[in-house]
Amino acid sequence: MESSLEQIVGTLAVQARKASLTLMALSTAKKNAALLRIAELLDAERKYVQAENRKDILLGQEKGLSAAMLNRLELTDAVVASMIAGLREVCALNDPVGEIREMVKRPNGLMVGRMRVPLGVIAMIYESRPNVTIDAAALCLKSGNAVILRGGSESIHSNMALARILQQAFADEGIDPNAAQVVPVTDRSAVNILLAQEQYIDLVIPRGGEGLIRFVAQNSRIPVLKHYKGVCHIFVDRDADLDKATPIIINSKVQRPGVCNSLEGLLLHRSVAGEYLPLIAGILQREGVELRGCPRCLQILPEMRPAQESDWGCEHLDMILSVKVVDGLEEARAYIQQYGSQHTESIITENYSTAREFITTIDASAVMVNASTRFNDGGQLGLGTEIGISTTKLHAYGPMGLEELTTRKFVVFGQGQVRA
Repeated sequence: MESSLEQIVGTLAVQARKASLTLMALSTAKKNAALLRIAELLDAERKYVQAENRKDILLGQEKGLSAAMLNRLELTDAVVASMIAGLREVCALNDPVGEIREMVKRPNGLMVGRMRVPLGVIAMIYESRPNVTIDAAALCLKSGNAVILRGGSESIHSNMALARILQQAFADEGIDPNAAQVVPVTDRSAVNILLAQEQYIDLVIPRGGEGLIRFVAQNSRIPVLKHYKGVCHIFVDRDADLDKATPIIINSKVQRPGVCNSLEGLLLHRSVAGEYLPLIAGILQREGVELRGCPRCLQILPEMRPAQESDWGCEHLDMILSVKVVDGLEEARAYIQQYGSQHTESIITENYSTAREFITTIDASAVMVNASTRFNDGGQLGLGTEIGISTTKLHAYGPMGLEELTTRKFVVFGQGQVRA
């Protein structure tokens, strides 16, 4: 069985590498035509896709998957419509491939610049949401990359149906169908085999829970774009406009508490905590948020639930918020360094110098001033759709849009120069 799996996955990798070489020079018009063809087929084959998705739903119910997991798994009409809209959105984005920047003339007359080029072959390993299959394939195609997609076993029927649509659309437009392939087996050993294909795969992007991402990072021979978790904080400075702070905090925590850019920790400067904590606590509690506070918080609001050590740096992904009173920016920064996850950090302040120090010294993929942590998102930051958020720094930091799915190579134009 193991040798059969190795053959299946190895063949996928070889085919993806071969396809990637044909994508490098693919015109923007050709890529856009394929994206629109995927959208057409997805709409035309909606009933087929949803029938295959229903198989996954029924199997998931038999296995006792949670309601939240089943909800993420289901391809409703609204989800399919969103997938189609996403394809058209990617179609409308600027194509970074082939763009030459920083062209300079050297003293010897050589013209030297840097061109955007695809990474090559990307392996996506993800859980539950089958819409990621279409999103990832669309972004990889537009950026000129071949992609191998390995969804969770709970969505295998859905993903295979979507793979059929992708490959039909590619074939219709004269593109190698192997530019987007789904691993057709659910055996977990296939992931380990995939992670060993360093000869053919250039980057692995895992999307899912922290356990999945750590497993991929620990077992891959290929560079991994990591995002373990989102432990995001807001620091309310002594010079904060508290009228601004309240809607920012509410939006960051309450709008979608189960996503990676939601607020998990609130830090209050001691000079504003006495006045502001009772106010913001009352509003948050009316919204259904449970507050867990440090000893200084309990002195102000004795009825608060005492925070445990495990609450600091916890990604609650729920209507729970850890709250701590700090002496100032230095203590807030030390806390974020210890408990943050390099995802998103925000400060509420009207002091320009404090804001500058915060954005300069806080290590996170996005640093906000007087803004919600929920803005760390590709669409909100002007990238269009994204393939994920990187909390590592090589080769991207933050949301990964089309440009982050490319790299740059040097291009040199000469007129017969030789090196002395």
